[in-house]
Amino acid sequence: MIRFVLISVLVLSACESQGKPPAVAPVAPPVAPPPPRPKVTDITAQDYEMPKLPHGRVTLTDAFGGKHPVDVEIAATRDARTRGLMWRTQLPEGTGMLFIFEKDDWLSFWMKNTLIPLDMIFIRSDLTIVGIVERAEPKTLSARQPNNQQSMYVLEVPGGWSEKIGLKPGLKVQIDGTKDISPVP
Repeated sequence: MIRFVLISVLVLSACESQGKPPAVAPVAPPVAPPPPRPKVTDITAQDYEMPKLPHGRVTLTDAFGGKHPVDVEIAATRDARTRGLMWRTQLPEGTGMLFIFEKDDWLSFWMKNTLIPLDMIFIRSDLTIVGIVERAEPKTLSARQPNNQQSMYVLEVPGGWSEKIGLKPGLKVQIDGTKDISPVP
């Protein structure tokens, strides 16, 4: 009897499926990957991929002899110096960027695409601070430089930090981590 019921179920199932195509889920056509984005070559553009910069340390001595180390990214090439700290939304205390040039020269800096206020500490080749631009206004193209002084290095730190620690022209700095780095014009 069980055998009869099983055979009947199989026969009925076969009859129902005749004439109908088997149920198949529709297949979506393959989706093409998006075209590659063109490589950004404008170093001042927000989405430009800047190569990783070398790191070093600048130790500043304040007016009372206190030492203040700053961990820095080192900008020693034309592109790195042009890009600088553009598009950064923060610069923690104790960090900055050191710009290195070949020799003492009349240097000036702008704040194009720079989103945060910065202090710019201009340093002569004998490691003496020759000028400080405090709290440079973000997103401006004004030229900033020390008055009638040449410099070989410029250290950018968070705006207001120089005043907070008591920096002034004439004080000395120590720069470490640049021995194997030659500035490129």
